[in-house]
Amino acid sequence: MASEILIFVTCATRREANRLARALVQANLAACVNILANPIRSMYRWKGRIETANEILLLIKSTRAHFRELEREIRHRHSYEVPEIIALPIVNGSEPYLRWIRQSVQSVGPARKAARRKQR
Repeated sequence: MASEILIFVTCATRREANRLARALVQANLAACVNILANPIRSMYRWKGRIETANEILLLIKSTRAHFRELEREIRHRHSYEVPEIIALPIVNGSEPYLRWIRQSVQSVGPARKAARRKQR
């Protein structure tokens, strides 16, 4: 299976989406985060009720090897009690682009350590 993945995350506000996207890229957990800035309308069941909300969708490009750490970082920074964090494998793509994703999220000690210190 391919190592590259696409992760979907919804955020309550543009500000939260921007902060989360920057943190993930700075920590080398994501090669790229697309922020779909026009709100999407979500309808969902929460605590026995049907709810609706405007949300901002993030499309995060990373690798399977970084998913658990990326998930921890999202959960730590996210305002939702149960944030949407869904990863799908990228089954095919331009090899130079896929290589760029892999290279961009390689463990970079100082960058990741600095990002962790900042969040505390």
